[in-house]
Amino acid sequence: MSEIRIYTDDELHKIAQAGRLAASVLDFIEPYVTAGITTNELDKLCHDFIVANKAIPAPLNYNGFPKSICTSVNNVVCHGIPGEYKLKSGDIVNIDITVNLDGLYGDTSRTFLVGECSKLAENLVEITKQALFVGIDAVKPYGHFGDIGRAIQKFVDKHGFSIVRDYCGHGIGDVFHGEPTILHYATSSKGEQILPGMCFTIEPMINAGGYKTKVLGDHWTAVTVDKSLSAQFEHTLAVTENSVEVLTLI
Repeated sequence: MSEIRIYTDDELHKIAQAGRLAASVLDFIEPYVTAGITTNELDKLCHDFIVANKAIPAPLNYNGFPKSICTSVNNVVCHGIPGEYKLKSGDIVNIDITVNLDGLYGDTSRTFLVGECSKLAENLVEITKQALFVGIDAVKPYGHFGDIGRAIQKFVDKHGFSIVRDYCGHGIGDVFHGEPTILHYATSSKGEQILPGMCFTIEPMINAGGYKTKVLGDHWTAVTVDKSLSAQFEHTLAVTENSVEVLTLI
């Protein structure tokens, strides 16, 4: 396992600037997430906004990913590739934004409701959003990473949903993906200690049905095996001596 990077206060401040920009992209795109727009059009709008703010859309060409954002609709868990699909009323869509600003990364995502959605979809999206903040509340300086997954699992189990196990949160800062690995479900391990200067994402993916996923033939798009709905929310966090700061809130 690679060593977990410890950032200085100045470095965390600069990562926070990238985080705020990533969050502003989601605020910018929200009014456009309506029935009739294609996910390609959402990608183009976000790409242009990021570039206009002197940043780089990190997913573009990352290990061959062809677009600037991820758009994961309905039963797509994550890494959905924007294309010609037109959103329709009743859809849910996760938009995942990562920007590289002056060599540092900020990463965040939200799941949006399109038009009139089912009660199941509304409940899933709300519980997933709450699960993210339950996970954030479990982060304590000098605590352990295993606390995060245990807290999220306890909360999600109460609501009868399942937590995806194939994908996780990750270290971020001067790299897009690094150590530590943040599991969103409970294990017997306490995990490594959370120390001041660490920076990472929490990004639970919650399914209305079973937790199992599979990757489609494009080698990116991950979907639920049972075709149930999936939702996700994500924030980038920094740990200081006395607190935990969410860098992707504006």
